[in-house]
Amino acid sequence: MKHLLVRTALFIVGLRLLSPALEAEQGSAAAPKPCAALENRQFDFWVGNWDVFNPQGELEGTNDVRSILGGCVLQENWAGKSGMVGTSFNIWDAPARKWRQSWVDNRGQVLWLDGEFRDGRMVLEGRRPGKKGGTVIDRIQWQRIGGDPNRVRQLWEVSADGGKTWEVAFDGTYVRKS
Repeated sequence: MKHLLVRTALFIVGLRLLSPALEAEQGSAAAPKPCAALENRQFDFWVGNWDVFNPQGELEGTNDVRSILGGCVLQENWAGKSGMVGTSFNIWDAPARKWRQSWVDNRGQVLWLDGEFRDGRMVLEGRRPGKKGGTVIDRIQWQRIGGDPNRVRQLWEVSADGGKTWEVAFDGTYVRKS
């Protein structure tokens, strides 16, 4: 009889210790997952480890783009052949209904871009002070090349005249590493 009481007591103590973990597990399964909307997946085609080539076919650098923080953020880690390295964070801002990117690099450049996925392209734009005064508009587009999941084009254009004319700052073809 004494053994039965001890076993029952241990069983009850074990259930009490285990119940908060079970409740947390059940609660997380029932709670809506952040970043589960279809919009959060629009930029996933850019996730990967890439070699990046210019239009002449020369290697410009490498880019490692990862989905982090439970799929809420894409983190880019660029390493250019010229020694320039940079990082961006990309997120779907659900309340604002737009994509946002923040970019920083080892040359002191900062970009704040926002935009949307439209017509099969991610298009982000932002304004920054020009080195010689005025305002520069940056427009960067990413899209799969021919629907190929292993090839992406990034076209970065800049305008110093309010968007009347555009100059190519970077044109890169991303080729997924095996």
